[in-house]
Order: sequence, then C-alpha cells, then structure tokens
Amino acid sequence: MPENPVKDTSTSMDDFDLELDEMELVAAAAGYYYYNSINRQPRCSSSPSGSGFMTEVLEGHDDLCREMFRMDKRVFHKLCNNLRQRGMLRDTAGVMIEEQLAIFLNIIGHNERNRVIQERFQHSGETISRHFNNVLKAIKSLSREFLQPPPITTPTEILCNSRFYPYFKDCIGVIDGMHIPAHVPAKDQSRFRNRKGVLSQNVLAACTFDLQFIFIYPGWEGSAVDSRVLRAVLDDPDQNFPHIPEGKYYLVDTGYSNMEGFIAPYLGVRYHLHEFRGANQLPTNAGELFNHRHSSLRNVIQRSFILAACVLHNYIRREERNDWLFASIDGEAVQELPDFDDQPEMQVASSIQRQIAFSLRESIAAAMWNDFINKWDEW
Repeated sequence: MPENPVKDTSTSMDDFDLELDEMELVAAAAGYYYYNSINRQPRCSSSPSGSGFMTEVLEGHDDLCREMFRMDKRVFHKLCNNLRQRGMLRDTAGVMIEEQLAIFLNIIGHNERNRVIQERFQHSGETISRHFNNVLKAIKSLSREFLQPPPITTPTEILCNSRFYPYFKDCIGVIDGMHIPAHVPAKDQSRFRNRKGVLSQNVLAACTFDLQFIFIYPGWEGSAVDSRVLRAVLDDPDQNFPHIPEGKYYLVDTGYSNMEGFIAPYLGVRYHLHEFRGANQLPTNAGELFNHRHSSLRNVIQRSFILAACVLHNYIRREERNDWLFASIDGEAVQELPDFDDQPEMQVASSIQRQIAFSLRESIAAAMWNDFINKWDEW
C-alpha cells in the first residue's frame, strides 16, 4: 500500500492548516471541493466573529446555523448531546462541547485556516488544533455505527422506478473513485500527480442509493488508477470491505473492470448523460440504453460527496430525512465530473469473474432493450 501524504511539521502554528489524521475522514477537502463545485450556495454577506459567535449562530436564524455548521440546529444539538452522553468529548473550563464541534464543522465545512478560526472563536492556535483533533477522533469512533453494509433487498429507488426495475433489482450500491486535492512535499509530488497533472489523493467510496456512505478508502496517490485501488481493498481482509452476497453487485464506471460483483458500462458506447441530450437523445441499441440508465443510477455517488465527512453525512441523513441540503439536490442530476482514468486495468479480475459479469450485463441490456422498443413511453 502506498504511503500517505507526509505532514510538514516545520510550519508555524499561525500558518498551520489543520490536517486530518491520514485523511481517514476525507473531510476538509471533500466537503469544500464538492460543496462549492456541485452545489454553490451564496455565503452570508458578513460572518459573526468574536466571543459572541456561538450565541449569534445558535440563537439566530436557522439559515445562519446551516451556513456556518452545514446542519440544522436540532441535528447539531443532538450530535453534541450524543457525544457528551457517550463520553466521547467533555466540556473543558474554557470550551464547551458545542463550541468544540462548531470549530470542527467550521473548518471542514469551509476549509478555513487555523488563523481564521482563531479570530472567529477567540482561541489560540494550539487550542483550535487540540479541539479539532479531539472532535475528529470522536467522529471517527462513530464510523462503525454509521458506515454500515447495504441491505440486500432491492433499494426503493430502483424498486419504484420502471426505468431501473427489474433490470437492476440486484444492485446494492455504487462505487467510484474521487480525486481530492493533496498538499505533499516536493519529493512525493510525482506519485500524487494524476493524469490531469493535478496533485491529488485517489479516494474510493461506496454508497447506497439512499445517499449514505457504506465504505471509504482514502490514502492512495493520485497516479493510482481506480481499478488498482479497488483491487487493493478486495485483496486486503483488514480493510473490511462489506461482503457482496451472491448475485448482488455494485455499479462502477469505466475506470473499473466489469467483473463479478461490479458491473461497469459498455466501453466505446455513449455513457454520460450529456451525450444523450439534443437531437440524438434516444439510444440506438441495447448498449446505449444500458449505459444511459447505468449512468443515471451511478450519479448518486457524486451527489453523496457534497457534505463534509462521511460519518457526519450519514448522521445528518439519518437524523433529518428532509435536511435542507439533501432536499435541495434530491432528484436533480448533478453535473458530471470528468473521469481521471478512462480505461481500467484489465488484469484485475479472473476470466471467470469477467464472464459472469459479461453475461449478467448482456441479460440486463437485452431485457431492457426489448421493453424499450415495445414501450416507447418508458424512456
């Protein structure tokens, strides 16, 4: 397994950007990068600061709490109480748990520098750093509870949509890789430079169609292709990738091999949703129809990345089904991001695994095409 980014300890505390422990939570970069690139929300014209910051946010309008903490007040207070009751965090003489969590959420939700948080909360850089890391450890401790294997029953999002059911009835989730900007020393930059020339970390994530994360695997250099990262996960039992029940599978993109348990789209065939717009929107064969619906379903993984951290993402999703941010994107097609790795490594699956997946994909596409040409209103 490749080494994780090396942290530069020579930087002064005033200039110190709080980093995540081995990026296990993928919080700051993922939240900031995707929140701003996919769901641009207008920022408040001025942010409250000084010792009254917490009072202004928690006693002010709901929108201010959502803007600063990326969650509703009720969810924020419940999470604080949860962490307090479980003994995962404790109040200190100068900083209550509510403020500790607020510091953490401000950093990962806005990608703020330490010095900005110092000014906002009126604490030293050391205090900010200490509480950030304490909250990070507490949130990570919730991962087993909030990152759960998917149910084996057909997801409601598929079951209730005639475009997807019964064709994808055995699909249990989506897997994709995401390149998150990385800050690494010069000696490591060649390994972290992806095919687009950008320094990044390749993060593998799996999620359900209910917009909840199942599994997250960060740490690989941006130069690593998606299929290699997935193979590393499957070959290492210590990673605890959820067992895939027989006959079930995840949807993956063209960066992965089409193999048992992982169904990829057809190569060399129209796939991305924007390719089906305009005069040529209708598919012309079974492969194109399969790819279009595959792409429509897989779109869920990109929508899931917009919140700050996987555990917090799932916590909010479970506590508030009608959360303001989820509601703002529910049912909307997200602008598709470019794939960094268009071709998979072809030797990651055995010939038997590939044949099983090939036969399954062919049967799905054939059934889908047969229904399509006889039921034009189902497009």
